[in-house]
Amino acid sequence: MHDDLEEYADRQEEEGAVPHKHSDLMELVSVGIDIGSSTSHLMFSRLLLERRGREFSSRFEVVERESLFRSPILLTPYRDRDTIDTEALAQFINRSYAEAGVESSQVDTGAVICTGEAVKKRNAEAIVRLFADQGGKFVCATAGPNLETVLAAHGSGAVAHSRDSTIMNVDIGGGTCKLAIVKNGAILETACINVGSRLVAWDTQGQVNRIEEAGANIASWAGIPLELGKPLSQQNKVALAEAMAQLLFEFLEGKGLSPLAEELLITPFSRYVRDGARLYFSGGVSEYIYGREVQDYGDLGRLLAESIQKRVPVLGLKVGEPDEGLRATVIGASQYTIQVSSSTIYLSRKDLLPIRDLLVVAPLLEGVEPSADGVANAIERVFMRFDLMEHPRPVALSLRCPWENSYTTLKNLGLGVLQAKALWGHQNPFVLVFDADIGRLVGALLKEELALEQEVVAIDEITVGDLDFIDIGEELGYSQAVPVVVKSLVFR
Repeated sequence: MHDDLEEYADRQEEEGAVPHKHSDLMELVSVGIDIGSSTSHLMFSRLLLERRGREFSSRFEVVERESLFRSPILLTPYRDRDTIDTEALAQFINRSYAEAGVESSQVDTGAVICTGEAVKKRNAEAIVRLFADQGGKFVCATAGPNLETVLAAHGSGAVAHSRDSTIMNVDIGGGTCKLAIVKNGAILETACINVGSRLVAWDTQGQVNRIEEAGANIASWAGIPLELGKPLSQQNKVALAEAMAQLLFEFLEGKGLSPLAEELLITPFSRYVRDGARLYFSGGVSEYIYGREVQDYGDLGRLLAESIQKRVPVLGLKVGEPDEGLRATVIGASQYTIQVSSSTIYLSRKDLLPIRDLLVVAPLLEGVEPSADGVANAIERVFMRFDLMEHPRPVALSLRCPWENSYTTLKNLGLGVLQAKALWGHQNPFVLVFDADIGRLVGALLKEELALEQEVVAIDEITVGDLDFIDIGEELGYSQAVPVVVKSLVFR
């Protein structure tokens, strides 16, 4: 680690940058574990972070990413239709750690993500949390179609390549297809539909051994007979792939949906304008689309890719080739899940972290000058909006302050939080998230000047919004910064 930091600092000096101190650089080992409908795999990465001191900020940002180890691809093991084989998956993950030469104690951050149809399996949540707890110091359990889509768009390279154009990233896996519209390095919209290559699968003898609900619905709509333990003719396999592609392209064109396509939607439909965008494919099916894979794995992957290729011209978009295909999501989970706070955080006790699964709520703070009553009323409104008065749960209060950070402003902000204490007084500690580097000031003011009884965690320079969930890890060594994973935690 020390050598890598020295090498980076030397390289920056050679390029004319201001010399670095070690306190301005941080190196983390991150893991991504993707448990998907079709395949499961891991990736370890090295992340080099630099303090943004030249921008008068104490936040750390990732300046270099390096892949350390990519595991083999495992066909996700199942004990039966509704149960993932925990033992087989655990053996694979343990073997991957061993092959990478990485101990779980060496892993600083990362995410275990359950994707597609695998999310719906009976033991999905328990498995993901188990592997997160065993994965390293601060590895998070995550799932959800919007987060999958974001990770795939980052991992495929669509976000990085969108600086001069709009990119439509289409990630097609075994259970779902995820769509991201990306422009100028920002993801503008995401959407997901229950169409994928492994909604129907068969064994080596050609007998159907897997029929997901969405696969059964599509087959019924197309008039294709499906029965477990019975063979599916090549003609019917082709017809089923064609039917899936037809529904998929209704989703991709963004003009309108048939009743079945509407039923298969997992998220709201995207009508965002696609004109002039470049088209990227990622996910397992993309390996066939770009000619990197030819083998049949007992599912519709190859046939679905062929049906998609025939229909691409109707979109009127130029097809580009992403940096990654099958591994896009796991790369995203390993390299793009983390934010790191600034070093101006406040912890009333050092042992308060880590904290997991906090719902983010963001009061709308308005006005020329803050008042304690105004801040308290804004907090009350957001608690009402999320039904938190009737159904309390741990939250992180995201406070985006539109005012200058004077003592009076910060004190009124603290007084407003104190006035609203009755709404969330059951929660200990109080968790506050700021977009500016005022966490230490407000936290100290609440705890030491305004004598708030509850413990306080105040982190800053973190970008979150309503309906995000966050996990906050322990302080990263000497830096006094903390890792924060922003996620969408949805197990269906």
